[in-house]
Amino acid sequence: MSIELAKKLADYIVSSMDPAMRWTWGQGIMGAALDDLDYHLGTENYQPFLRAFCDHYVAHDPTVASADTAAPGLITFAVQYRTGEEKYKALTEKVLDYIRNEPRIYKDAVNHLGNSFIGKFYPKSIWVDSLMMFSVFPARYAAKMGDKELLDVAAKQPALYADCMMDKDDHLWYHSFWVKKGRHYPKRKIYWARGNAWVVSALPKILDDIGDHPEREKIIDVLQKTIDAVVKKQHPSGGFTTILGHRTYLESSATALIADGIFHAVRKGYVSQEYLPYAEKAYAFACSCLKEKKNGKVLFTKVSGPTIPLPVFPYLGYALIVKAANFPYGVASFLWAAIERDKLVKEGVLE
Repeated sequence: MSIELAKKLADYIVSSMDPAMRWTWGQGIMGAALDDLDYHLGTENYQPFLRAFCDHYVAHDPTVASADTAAPGLITFAVQYRTGEEKYKALTEKVLDYIRNEPRIYKDAVNHLGNSFIGKFYPKSIWVDSLMMFSVFPARYAAKMGDKELLDVAAKQPALYADCMMDKDDHLWYHSFWVKKGRHYPKRKIYWARGNAWVVSALPKILDDIGDHPEREKIIDVLQKTIDAVVKKQHPSGGFTTILGHRTYLESSATALIADGIFHAVRKGYVSQEYLPYAEKAYAFACSCLKEKKNGKVLFTKVSGPTIPLPVFPYLGYALIVKAANFPYGVASFLWAAIERDKLVKEGVLE
């Protein structure tokens, strides 16, 4: 279960995928994970791929119209920061402009779907996904560039989202909050695994960057409660079902993100080491989903497709989503989990 598995997956992705990939959320966080892997290994193996992505969008101006299309700022800023090249700054600034100026629909939260096409038809709402897609980037940017205003934006999101979407008794998260109706959706206690996993994975990343911000203790409290609640839903296999606590299929991206977040939170002292066995079991399940084929393909399998909180029949909207291999966000989830585990190995906490 070494970092070599992550390297094999990352090497296959950059050798087989066109870097002129879509400007959207899954690709954005996959690029961030590839850059994080390079930093962890002390290499620049994945920089040509990431730079080619940015070069494509320097030539083809992207649309930033939602939280999902803000996520590629994680790539453009990483490349901008490494290279110092001015041409990448314009891409980053386009995302920053959206984060700073997009109208707020509830306190300091934006409409997750923004002014995208689908956002014209779906109720104005906050989604748990935005903790990763909208909030991690400004935290990273602000920490490196000393931008206090953006640091405040990033730091305020977790407690605000928890107030809207974390169940007050179960401490698990609903997928969305419909602003006009003033309630979470789904209305029933249907807890989407990857949504909860976004929380577990994103909050340590935000905490790393905000320092001693006044929101820090609130975020740690939300993280602690979420991890406590999530681990109670772990399947004996180590994986997590796509609807937590229900007899739905085991899903790999949520499982890997939960492993990532727990490893990270333990390493930084946000939670205690008592949670490591849960993360170890989750990571072992994620590793079992990685398949190396005779034709050279490396596949991270059992990843559920893109998922929205359907206005009708929400349970089926999660339970019937098809699975496939190597969705970009699935790749990101495995790379991040492998990186965080390897850091603990290097620190002598794990073998």
